[in-house]
This record gives sequence, structure tokens and C-alpha cells, in this order.
Amino acid sequence: MAATTLDGKTIAFLVAPEGVEQVELTEPWKAVEQAGGTPRLVSTASGKVQAFNHLDRADTFPVDEVARDADPAGFDALVLPGGVANPDFLRMDAAAVRFVRAFFDAGKPVASICHGPWTLVEADVVRDRTLTSWPSLATDLRNAGANWVDEEVKVCTGAPSTLVTSRKPGDLPAFNEALVREFAA
Repeated sequence: MAATTLDGKTIAFLVAPEGVEQVELTEPWKAVEQAGGTPRLVSTASGKVQAFNHLDRADTFPVDEVARDADPAGFDALVLPGGVANPDFLRMDAAAVRFVRAFFDAGKPVASICHGPWTLVEADVVRDRTLTSWPSLATDLRNAGANWVDEEVKVCTGAPSTLVTSRKPGDLPAFNEALVREFAA
């Protein structure tokens, strides 16, 4: 299998029913599909999720699985898109937090962009990790034990799993390239 092939891999995209930044969902989704992977939309409720372009409503997307019923063992990796409201809702949902934590417990790779790492803080998986995010999360991440850096993309290969993070939509090309590479490894 080539280093950037996700053939046979199923990638979970975990988002709240409302508030995900659309481009942070759709661009990594396309990157996974183009690499041969199968993306699946997991949310805290069934139906559709409402995406946003910053503060404006954008498109809706059908949910494939609900977090409380989804089995992390059925996925090879996890993507946590941002948007300000999206991770704030996720970190308040115990099933979503357990779902995220399970990927780290199993040593599976995770990618998170922009405000997405808020959910990682709640899952208590950033301690002693080096990552980036939207700058307003830097203090939250440091307080949770992370080493925050201001970089376009940061790949942290420390145990228990590889973590790919980026700061903002402008970082998506580097984020997508890194997540495909790391998910394929």
C-alpha cells in the first residue's frame, strides 16, 4: 500500500448537530475520499448536521452514525473539525468525549483543526503532547498540560497515538496532506 493510500480504511468525522465550520469538514472529507478512504459522519444526534461558514448557516450533511452507538473499533482514524460552537457542544456530550478518548486508548491516529482541540482537552488526551489550534485555545491547551505551538500543521507522534493539528482554514492544504500521510501509515 502506498504511503498516501487510505484504501480499506474508514475514517470517523465527529461533529455536533450544529456549528461545524463547513470547510473544515468538507475539505478533509474530500482528502480522505481522494486517498481511497471511506469517511463517515458521526454526531451526537441522528438526522443532519448544520454546518456554518463562520457565523452564517451553510449546508446540511446527513449523519451516518450517532456517537453513543458508534463503535470506535470500526474506524481506523478520527477527524475533529472545528468551528467555535461545534467542539463546545461535543465536549459537553459524554458519549462524544468517550468516543474521542477511545481512539487514543486504542492508539489510533487523530486529526483536529482550529477549535477542534477543545474536545481533546475534555477527553484528557493532550497532556505532554505538542499541538496547535486556533490561537484563542492556547491557554486552555497549556492548562490541560499540552505544549502549544503556532505552526501551520503539527504532527505529534507521542504515545498513545499520532495527533495531527492545524490552526485555521488557511492551513487546510497542509492539514489534509499530513492527516492522509499519518492515517495511511
